[in-house]
Parts: sequence; C-alpha cells; structure tokens
Amino acid sequence: MTVQTTTLDNGMVVLTDDMPHLESASIGVWVKAGARSERKAEHGISHLLEHMAFKGTKSRTALEIAEAIENVGGDLNAATSIEHTGYFARVLKDDVVLAADILSDILQNSTFDEGEMTREKQVIVQEIGAARDNPDDHVFDLFQQAAYPTQPIGRTILGTVDSVRAFSPEMVGKYMRRNYVGDHMVMAAAGNVDHDGLVEVAKERFADLAPSGAPAPQRAEYQGGQERLVSDHEQAHIVLGFEGRAYNSDGFYAAQVLASVLGGGMSSRLFQEVREKRGLCYWVYAFHWAFADSGVFGVAAATGEDEVSELVPVVLD
Repeated sequence: MTVQTTTLDNGMVVLTDDMPHLESASIGVWVKAGARSERKAEHGISHLLEHMAFKGTKSRTALEIAEAIENVGGDLNAATSIEHTGYFARVLKDDVVLAADILSDILQNSTFDEGEMTREKQVIVQEIGAARDNPDDHVFDLFQQAAYPTQPIGRTILGTVDSVRAFSPEMVGKYMRRNYVGDHMVMAAAGNVDHDGLVEVAKERFADLAPSGAPAPQRAEYQGGQERLVSDHEQAHIVLGFEGRAYNSDGFYAAQVLASVLGGGMSSRLFQEVREKRGLCYWVYAFHWAFADSGVFGVAAATGEDEVSELVPVVLD
C-alpha cells in the first residue's frame, strides 16, 4: 500500500492512498464530532450542521455548490454518526483539487442563512417522522436509549421535533466553532491522488482553522434496561443486547468475529436455528457497535406477535 500521512501545524491530518492506475478518487473530511458531542439543548445539531453545510457559503450559493461538483461528473455527500461527521466527494483525478476546495469552503465559510435553515429544519422534521414510522429503524434508537439513558451517546442522531425547531444560525455556528478544530479533523483521499499536492491544498484552505479546544465528550456509562413501544404494526421488532467493546480495546476483534459467527449471514447460527429450522422470522442477525470508550453487542429480529414468546428464548439460548 502507498498510504502517506502528514499532520499540519494546526493538528489536521492529511492521509492518502495513491492508486495511480485509477482515473478517479474519493476524498473527504471527517470530524471527530457527532451526536455525543452535543449538549442537552443541542440534541440533533450535529445532523442539522451536516445538512446546512451544503446550503451556501460566502462565495457559493447552495445551487453553485451542487453545480460545481456535478458539472465535472462528481458527487458530494455527508453523514452524521454518534461520534463522527463526514463530508466526502467522488471525482475524476483531475478534479481532486476542486473537491478539496469545495469541502474546505463548506467547512470554513458556511453562512447558515436563516431562510435556508428554516426550510432545512422542516426537512429534518420530516426525516424524524419517517424514522418513527419505520419500526426496524426506530427500534435501534430505543435500544441505544436503553443502553445509555440520559447520556448524549444514548440520544438519537436526528434530534426531536422540538429541539430541531429551536435551533438558530448562531447556535449552529457556535457548535461548529467549538468542535470543528484541527486536531479533531482528518482529510483523507484514495485513488489517483498526489499526497504532497493535497497537503499544500489543505494548508492553504484550512489556514484559519483553530488547532484545538474541542471538549471531550461525556464518558459513556452502559446501564441497560428496557424500552418498549406498542404500535399497530403487524410485526414485533426486537433487539436484545449487552455491553460490547470499545474500538481500541483488546476485545474489539473478538466481538466482531462473534457477531459474524452468531448472525453474520445465512450460514450463521442464528439464521440457521431461528429461521431455517424453526421458521420464526424472516430476518435475524447479530451486530457489534464499537465507540471510543464503550460498545454494544446485540441481536435483532422481526417476528409476528404470536411468535415472540418462542423466538426470544431461542435467541437467548
């Protein structure tokens, strides 16, 4: 492999894997800030910021951001998780600098226009409603909440309708300045990329980035418990779990292997026993989610109301 890493003076890491035989590249900026970086009044603000980053900067409108990347055949996207937020693009090799410029622009110069934010908050309210209407999504929010009650790591990424509607441009900007700092950010690229060239671009475009100062998130304390929501859906969606391992712990890889053995495919023990032999459900699988200082291991399944009492003991056995 041809992985190269450079740490800039402001703490930002530039990491590349050059693949000169390719005609394209993927590039992104990942920030060590997500849902668990939020204060109580900021529930959902990480996700709103991810949306608002594409809604206009000091030099580009929202349409100009989209046109700049799509006019060269590229695409631009982003995602928010519990501990990280990522902004990324895929482009042809000659457009890597353009992609880096757009990414740096939205992460340094977003204006958070109040009109755009009002519309985007309504979009997220619809997204929250869609998630609540989808039980095989919502059950995992309930599971996380039961695992880490009253903690940022246990809250939903999307926020609530009330919390999202309460956000202002000033609140989003304050959150961004507090958490989007050099030693919490990585620019990574893979494909036909020039490492030294990308380092120079990052130095120039992120010259004003604060080097540090982001507060450490509240330490996770796994507690566990029950969360139940009664609805009129035809199936019961069930997640059973316990505390897992942090991604830097000695037990991380063992937990990943165990999840695969128990419920990682059609040959897994859960699939064979619960579905193939007993016909108790259409899908069942195991998973392990690792965080910086904790983790959760679980089994998920969906079954009919009459089959719940038989399925749960089988899974536990």
